[in-house]
Amino acid sequence: MTDSSPDFISPAYSPSDDLALALALAGNADLISLDRFTSVNLEVTTKPDRTPVTDADLAVERSIRSGIEGARPHDSILGEEFGTEGSGSRQWIIDPIDGTANFLRGVPIWGTLIALAVDGVPVVGVVSSPALGKRWWAAKGHGAWLEVDGEEPKQLHVSGVSAIADASLSYNNIQGWDQFGQLDTLVSLTREVWRARSIGDMWAYMLLAEGSLDIVSEFDLKPYDMAALIPIIEEAGGRFTSITGEPGPWGGNALATNGLLHDELLKRLTP
Repeated sequence: MTDSSPDFISPAYSPSDDLALALALAGNADLISLDRFTSVNLEVTTKPDRTPVTDADLAVERSIRSGIEGARPHDSILGEEFGTEGSGSRQWIIDPIDGTANFLRGVPIWGTLIALAVDGVPVVGVVSSPALGKRWWAAKGHGAWLEVDGEEPKQLHVSGVSAIADASLSYNNIQGWDQFGQLDTLVSLTREVWRARSIGDMWAYMLLAEGSLDIVSEFDLKPYDMAALIPIIEEAGGRFTSITGEPGPWGGNALATNGLLHDELLKRLTP
């Protein structure tokens, strides 16, 4: 991967400045996480919510926080492992390793998520998956992009699929749909769509931005699970809301589509 070197002292934080910072932070994070991936001495503990956390999660978030504090000392930070620090209209939202369960089992579907939200709206997003050799990014008004193993970045566009019968769906996991009383809806959808798979975590959303999937939806999410995904999907031409149509990463669940299918899916998913 090639990394941009941001101008940390720029007085006017344009989207390109903030994106450059996020890309640089992701580059540093990749070095930490990839070094610990498949390590025989990886330290794993269980958080109070019964989800796993590794020493890599903690080290990556510390690295990103340190970079933000040095470059944007007046910005707020919300991270999965260390909570919220600071206040203000600009907030960086971090998931140091999205897909920790995959990470600790040696499955390469995981990545670092870094977003900047202004007044609660994500305007910059970076998703970096070094085990897959891929990095996706976007800034509002600047398009969505994918870099694969250091090759020339390419701009992303969602699919043009306009009928549910022709759509490819990723539903993450059946248990989540069952827990939130939507299992019958999921079963109905899987019977109607062209193809249904449980790809899971950040990769499903990035495949949507690439045009390879058309619908992604899941439940029981936190803002740091979603914030970085939103600019990438929206800049690629898609839509991202909660299942009740709420914009942004604050609704606790996600419906992402190529845009053409979104309204029909909202009708089906809204209780």
